[in-house]
Amino acid sequence: MTQKNKKQFGVWMDTHQATVVGRANPTTEEFTVLGKAGDAGAEHNTSEKNEHNDGRSSQHKFFKEILSYMLNAEEVHLTGTGTSQEQLMRYMADTPQFKNTITQESTSNKMSDENLAAYISGKFN
Repeated sequence: MTQKNKKQFGVWMDTHQATVVGRANPTTEEFTVLGKAGDAGAEHNTSEKNEHNDGRSSQHKFFKEILSYMLNAEEVHLTGTGTSQEQLMRYMADTPQFKNTITQESTSNKMSDENLAAYISGKFN
């Protein structure tokens, strides 16, 4: 399968928001924004254990929302600030649908949608 026919996606993310880019039409080379996801985070709880569990549940919901834009992904490049990319990579590896997906990561500051599409395009071309 040629490089441009692969289902390739890019994600810029931090702990509270993500932007997913990909090819809207697999036959084109142009990457566009497919969607945005957000995580409000867990609410404050009096029990530390419950707060931790709520946080994990909220994070998994956030990850599922991101992955909903990347059905049948073959390659994914994750970028952003912090360690969220690493956590999403581990989550993908533990998810049967994404366990064979090739993932790469890098660190970058927040950028415009157009710059993100160009950045991800550069990673795959």
